Amino acid sequence: MISMSKEDDDKLRESIFKILTEEGLVTQVAPVPEDHIQFEQIMSEARELPLDDLRGRLVIGGLTPVSMDDQSCERCMYYLVHRKWCDLPGLDLPVEPEWWCRLWRI
Repeated sequence: MISMSKEDDDKLRESIFKILTEEGLVTQVAPVPEDHIQFEQIMSEARELPLDDLRGRLVIGGLTPVSMDDQSCERCMYYLVHRKWCDLPGLDLPVEPEWWCRLWRI
């Protein structure tokens, strides 16, 4: 996902929130990868998706609009604070600080 402006990011972030809350998209919050091999398997699945498959990326990443296990996007090493963005290759999504995904890393 590549957005060109803050406004584009904000619109996409709002769309993602609606997909997760109002539409109730069920994402794969488990299994959480326990090692690098499992992490790479999930990332490989994400990279195989077409760039415009937003729902697929949300499902594979296990994105949720709330933090879990005292972890959140803002505490992840892939979170870009100044842009409110998940910079994880294969996901590349605007996110809110309190959101969470199963690919969370410190």
